[in-house]
Amino acid sequence: MFTKVVFIGLVWPEPETTAAGSRMLQLIHFFSDLSEELHFASTALWSDYSYPLEEMGVVRHSIQLNDSSFDQWIKAIDPEIVVFDRFVIEEQFSWRVRENCPAALRILDTEDLHFLRESRRLNLRDKKSYDDPEGYDDITLRELASIYRSDLSLIISEEEMKLLTQTYQVPAHILNYLPFLISKDDLPEYRSFPSFSERIDFMIIGNWKHGPNKDSVHYLKNEIWPEVRKQLPKSQIHVYGAYGQGAKSDLHDPETGFLIEGWKESKIEAFTSHRICLAPLRYGAGLKGKLFDALRFGTPSVTTSVGSEGMCDAKLWNGAVCDLPEKFVEAAVTLYSDETLWNEAQAKGRHILLTRFSEEEFLPEFVKHIQTLKEKLRLHRRNNVTGALLWHHSAQSTKYLSKWIEAKNKNAQ
Repeated sequence: MFTKVVFIGLVWPEPETTAAGSRMLQLIHFFSDLSEELHFASTALWSDYSYPLEEMGVVRHSIQLNDSSFDQWIKAIDPEIVVFDRFVIEEQFSWRVRENCPAALRILDTEDLHFLRESRRLNLRDKKSYDDPEGYDDITLRELASIYRSDLSLIISEEEMKLLTQTYQVPAHILNYLPFLISKDDLPEYRSFPSFSERIDFMIIGNWKHGPNKDSVHYLKNEIWPEVRKQLPKSQIHVYGAYGQGAKSDLHDPETGFLIEGWKESKIEAFTSHRICLAPLRYGAGLKGKLFDALRFGTPSVTTSVGSEGMCDAKLWNGAVCDLPEKFVEAAVTLYSDETLWNEAQAKGRHILLTRFSEEEFLPEFVKHIQTLKEKLRLHRRNNVTGALLWHHSAQSTKYLSKWIEAKNKNAQ
């Protein structure tokens, strides 16, 4: 369908350590099936957790910031579609793509709305109860500008679609709601996993580099777990996640059953060995990969409204949604102890996956959307007046700052 597609990543995808990595790999698989040639480029260093893209037939490239070598590289490939991984990558490279490959469809994968996550972090820090972003701070303006400059932006959460279209009045025709997806053929049978009686203890999982994950573990240890432990004195919680080298010395406490396990190679085993997933997220944005995995692996969960946001109504959750710590504790203990309730919660998880995240429902519409944009790209861009204004003014500052940095770097050599 397409000849060449280029992804420009903030990092190399790490699907086993981050939800963003899982999301990116899903997109790569999707576009790989639609294109003759797929390239992935990044300025980041390769890590032990980076996915072996070459095994998928993806051509991997290392690129540099503020360097005109990118211009020759992208022009030589001449892609039909370029996908930018988060708004900071769009800021750095979209103007170069626009100048060298003007006919390429430019797609921004937001992953989640960074300005929403940051606003919630600040509200938590300042002990403010309201949730909506306040005013137009630097990150808000930058991310909104990136969305307007792109031909299409992929939004992972229905709540973020509402925020953009209703609060910020972003035109719906430059957005596409595309959540985590799972094919009906790939949906595992829960009966193949350990049952209620075969599982033990609680678990939580998350990359320690991600601020909301780190905060949730500290909150869990200080506020939630001591109360759970009082009611279930033999229970333990197993904390999994990459990049948590310092956490073991700071938080590991076998006497209270709080166990820092580090990175777990088998994500399935991490979930299916334990009875309940706890995710007391106090801030964040987008969809939460850990909770999507809990659905996939038949592990009921207790989380907050931030954790369940965009996934389903709290009444239909595969466990419980509680923001008050005492309610969170009560739900965790009850779900852990009641086999009937646990089985009902597990069944709800399968229903959520089938009704809200079906690949068969979303992908055909997404393909149709991309095809239409390719066919009517000039008209589509002409109808995005705000995007045109941003290209005329604000993007020029990014462009010339980059050129200045490049010239400075050359003079310093």
